[in-house]
Amino acid sequence: MLKTVHMAVYDTFSDWEVGHATAHINRELWHREPGAWQVKTVGITADPVTSMGGMRVLPDLVIDDLKPADSAMLILPGLGTEFDPESPIGVFARKAREFLAAGVPVAAICGATFGLAKEGLLDDRPHTSNDPGYLAYSGYSGAEHYVAKTAVTDGDLITATGTRPVDLAREIFARLEIFEPHVLESWYKLYGNNDPAGFYELYEYEQQQAAAR
Repeated sequence: MLKTVHMAVYDTFSDWEVGHATAHINRELWHREPGAWQVKTVGITADPVTSMGGMRVLPDLVIDDLKPADSAMLILPGLGTEFDPESPIGVFARKAREFLAAGVPVAAICGATFGLAKEGLLDDRPHTSNDPGYLAYSGYSGAEHYVAKTAVTDGDLITATGTRPVDLAREIFARLEIFEPHVLESWYKLYGNNDPAGFYELYEYEQQQAAAR
């Protein structure tokens, strides 16, 4: 059965923060189960939105129709507008609470982590963000659980700083088991460390997959 990862989209969403994750989920190359995954976008409404980079996106579905049972994960990118409870990130933070309560993973980066903090979802979980002082402005009670890392996975919740989208993607792939562990290591070697050895390792694995078909 095709497994779906849902990604929130809203005006000024930070397209670069989720690009590595979505591209390599949709692209079946190097996957443990080729052809098993897809990404669908979710909007507050069905109206098109425009990313911070100027890309116009027509949501595949609206948030009211999004159910945790139909999803493998919800990804929340940051955005370029101020937070308030009725802003898109506030609405999606409440949906994230629903996902986590149902045991379905949520991944948030940059400004989306602020929304989760404001919603109280980081009060008792190990997490990270752009900076502890940044999250402190949310008024949340989870400062003691802040971890000074680029990306943190705590069970079903992934958080990341906005400057390391590759690290967010690595945590997503690991949580969903999209790649074999050694393939993920090679993937990060290439995309995270700019190490050419990762490319040759991935190419060798690609040839092995082709020969096994």
